[in-house]
Amino acid sequence: MDQIDIIQINHTDIKALQQIGRQTFAETFAESNSPENMTKYLEEAYADEKLTEELNNPNSVFYFAKADSQVIGYLKLNFGASQTELKDNTALEIERIYVTKEYHGKKVGQLLYDKSIEVAKDKMVNYVWLGVWEENKRAIQFYTKNGFVEFDKHVFVLGDDAQTDIMMKKTIIK
Repeated sequence: MDQIDIIQINHTDIKALQQIGRQTFAETFAESNSPENMTKYLEEAYADEKLTEELNNPNSVFYFAKADSQVIGYLKLNFGASQTELKDNTALEIERIYVTKEYHGKKVGQLLYDKSIEVAKDKMVNYVWLGVWEENKRAIQFYTKNGFVEFDKHVFVLGDDAQTDIMMKKTIIK
């Protein structure tokens, strides 16, 4: 297998982020959602303005997973007020870990996850949390295997469809 590098990105990487974000979200969720809802979400969530704002936010950080020079996945982490929900200064949120279908099962998600734990330890947070769609059994299994436990639920709106995310967290041992 190719050498996989995990590298932090910035606003100059917006087009590559937009491409990998749309590709991996569609690969993961298109068959479970209507084309209209997918199109609406992909246009809004990965719009230039929205990604520019996220990339320039000092309390969010993005990483690419690259094989050779090809982007094959990415990670988005949020701290403090940038978290989508809890806004807990003693926590880190994994908002997104996505890997291209071609690289599923090749430990790329694990490398991105490991990077999130490394950042959490560097930031000296007490725990890491995330939301995962209740229908995404593969992701739930991945996080459970990595020591996450369910602690709540919240609604994630995709187009006009209100879906339930399972909120999971893991205590960070310092």
